Amino acid sequence: MRAPVKLFLASSNPGKLAEYRGLAASGGSAPFELELVPEFDSLPMFDESAPTFAENAAGKALHHSRLREGLVFADDSGLVVPALGGAPGVHSARYAGPQATNSQRIAKLLNEMTSLTGDQREAYFVCAIALAKQGRAIAIVTDRVDGQILGTPRGSGGFGYDPVFYFPALEKSFAELMAEQKNQHSHRGKAFRKLLAALSGMI
Repeated sequence: MRAPVKLFLASSNPGKLAEYRGLAASGGSAPFELELVPEFDSLPMFDESAPTFAENAAGKALHHSRLREGLVFADDSGLVVPALGGAPGVHSARYAGPQATNSQRIAKLLNEMTSLTGDQREAYFVCAIALAKQGRAIAIVTDRVDGQILGTPRGSGGFGYDPVFYFPALEKSFAELMAEQKNQHSHRGKAFRKLLAALSGMI
C-alpha cells in the first residue's frame, strides 16, 4: 500500500482543517493526509485583496508554497447575492468590519435585503481552492451551491452565513443540515472533491 500524499492547508484554523479531513474521508479511500502549514501564524501573511475568489486562493497557495516545502493548498470562499451587486462576495468575512462577529455580518446582510423579495433573494456560496508547490500552481478548482437568503436565521450548526442560507433541495438552511449532508452539497465539499479527483489523476 502506497504512502498517503500529504497536503498542507494554508491556515491556522483547526476547525477548517477538521472539515477538510472530513471531506477527504468521505471521498473514499484516496490516500491523502491533511495538516496545517507548520507555524502558519509566524509566517508573512498574504494580502487577500484580489477581486475574485480564485485569485485570492491562488495567491495564498503560491505565497505559502514558497515559504514551506510540500504541497500547499488554500481556499477562498464567500456568499454572493446578485441583487446586491455580488456582495458580500470576496469581502464576505469582512462585510461588517474586520472584527465583526458572524451575527453582525448576518444582521448587516438582512438589513441590506429588507426590501428584496422573491427571486431577488437568490444567492450562492462560492469556493475556490488552489494547490501549489514551491511557487508553482498545480491546480485551481471552483464550485458553488445555489440557494436563497432567509428573512431570519434558522438552525444552530455551521458557521458564517449558514443560518440564513436556505438550500431548497433539502428544504433547510445550511445551519440545519447534518455535517454529512452539508459536506455532500456544500460549495467547499464540491470544490475539494474536484481537487482530490485532479490529484488522484496525477499520482
